[in-house]
Amino acid sequence: MSVRLLETIADTRSALEPARRQGQTIGLVPTMGALHAGHGRLIAEARQGTNLVVVSVFVNPVQFDREDDFTRYPRDLPRDLAFCEAAGVDVVFAPAVQEMYPAPQRTFVEVTRLTGHLCGRFRPGHFRGVATVVLKLLNIIQPHRAYFGEKDAQQLAVVRRMVRDLNLPVEIVPVPTVREPDGLAISSRNQHLNPQDRRAAAALYRALCVAQQRIASGATAPEDIRRDVLAALQPDPRLRVEYVEIVDPDQMQPVERITAPVRVALAVWIGSVRLIDNLLCEPPPRG
Repeated sequence: MSVRLLETIADTRSALEPARRQGQTIGLVPTMGALHAGHGRLIAEARQGTNLVVVSVFVNPVQFDREDDFTRYPRDLPRDLAFCEAAGVDVVFAPAVQEMYPAPQRTFVEVTRLTGHLCGRFRPGHFRGVATVVLKLLNIIQPHRAYFGEKDAQQLAVVRRMVRDLNLPVEIVPVPTVREPDGLAISSRNQHLNPQDRRAAAALYRALCVAQQRIASGATAPEDIRRDVLAALQPDPRLRVEYVEIVDPDQMQPVERITAPVRVALAVWIGSVRLIDNLLCEPPPRG
């Protein structure tokens, strides 16, 4: 059966109601379109874990801190529909901005503390916009499970905390990052890289692997790890580091000493393209 495209909230709720009455499990994969293999992994997980898979395609204006970033974000709904068709998606919910925000938004969701570091420090209002649109999507679709990639680890932590704090009846399922053969995390933004910048971008994963190896070998000082990551990035003048942080995986707070698993996260500019990535790093077992 062909994927079903729905563009209004009312039509989407109506279309999902029969499945809900029949006791089917509904899975949601929230996206901003420009679908790629990373989204494909999310969809595959949802396809395996639920009876009916909904993919939302919506470029959410309230999570962008720069107008030019919102304007140039890639949009190609016919291609996304073909991608979903091939992946076995049942429903694509692709609303217009006016459908999601018919009036100026006066109500927002803000998750505190978890958003004070990493991307939250450099993108004011970003996670408020993310939490707000995710809550709207969860209310519209009312899925049993929603799938989020670990590449956006801070977003995943924020959504999990929002769901827990607001007692939302949905399971948030994390899905591992999908990478290119050279380790670069697959992202919609990668298509903006020219060939030289694309080659340079592989340094992000190599630098994270340096941190992972150092922590696995017993290094416990975050500042030493950070220095090693920066050293791994410095040889290429194309890379402009925005941040490198070592944080607790759940609270997204910087750690003073590495005695348990941590996420080493970074954001790097390559020309006008901002890329983020992270790795979960574990210290050696205690003897």
